[in-house]
Amino acid sequence: MRTIYRAEAIGSLFRPAYLRDARRSLRSKQITTAEFKKIEDRAVDEAIALQEAAGLDVVTDGEVRRLSFIGPLSDVVSGLEPMPVNRQWHEGGKLVEFQMGLAVTGKVRRRRSLVTEEFAYARRQAKKPLKVTLPSPLMLNMFWSPEHSLQVYKDPFQMFADSADIIREEVRDLAAIGCEYIQVDAPELAVLVDPAAQAALYEKNGISSKRLLTEGVDMINAVAEAPGVMFGLHMCRGNNDGRWLAEGGYDSILTEIVRRAINFQVYLLEYDDPRSGSFAPLAVVPKDKTVVLGLVSTKQAELEPADSIAKRIDDAARYFPREQMALSTQCGFNSGVRGNPIGEAAQERKLRLVAQAAHRAWP
Repeated sequence: MRTIYRAEAIGSLFRPAYLRDARRSLRSKQITTAEFKKIEDRAVDEAIALQEAAGLDVVTDGEVRRLSFIGPLSDVVSGLEPMPVNRQWHEGGKLVEFQMGLAVTGKVRRRRSLVTEEFAYARRQAKKPLKVTLPSPLMLNMFWSPEHSLQVYKDPFQMFADSADIIREEVRDLAAIGCEYIQVDAPELAVLVDPAAQAALYEKNGISSKRLLTEGVDMINAVAEAPGVMFGLHMCRGNNDGRWLAEGGYDSILTEIVRRAINFQVYLLEYDDPRSGSFAPLAVVPKDKTVVLGLVSTKQAELEPADSIAKRIDDAARYFPREQMALSTQCGFNSGVRGNPIGEAAQERKLRLVAQAAHRAWP
């Protein structure tokens, strides 16, 4: 019988100030790589200890070795270079142009594995089960530039195929060293719930929304193959230093996703505010899957009332079996470069709330 982890975080935790300082020192060659790695190890130790002390059932390394959650497709691959690629994000009640900072200008190829380093070290430190997070191969859409990328890829889906090869290699290597739970982060799929976001982020840049939901989901499903590994698919509507990309319920996408993404046993779904819509679409999820409800926000510092979380779990159980559900944060705390504007004290309170509410709901 498959393990259900009732309480978990999505992935990233705040990177401590001393780690950010050390990264700057490494760039300016004030410290060596060996010195930096010791500082990085300390940050991982603290991230794992925080989650275990909070009472979560499964932990991550906090993604602190990455510049952002997409690190395995941006930090350690060739084919990307610094360049002003803009995308529209919602911030403070208005749309803003945000510079992503990288563009695909060459064939994307893996230089080394980032996630096997993360897992191999964290496994020695963690007392609880360990989850590794990987970005969806479609996440390179954020760095697709019609002006520059079309010179190397005639079709963005050729680029996605190359990034899928990278993620597939990571999965293979993780499985070979004993990883048992891999989460693929695919916010680009939840963006498809919002026609305006589709037009601005995809169609405007020559990326077909229809193909993302068909060919794209097939690519994601194809990377999630490894004996003995449980795969989770996380979907949110964008999480970048408090900004978001889209709004709308899962009604228009979930049927197609669960029909195609059959290699995933777990669906981790953002449900922290009205932008996520109702729980009704959960009725299409096969009853042998696990649905992890992302009811605790990482964008707002205010703590959700425990009674409200319990009621929302009850509401979700009208559409999907309660015994097959679990609880998580809505997304990571530090998916982007700076992190969401809520502070480390709120992060700890949120993690404890997830554990306490989950263990009350599923004693």
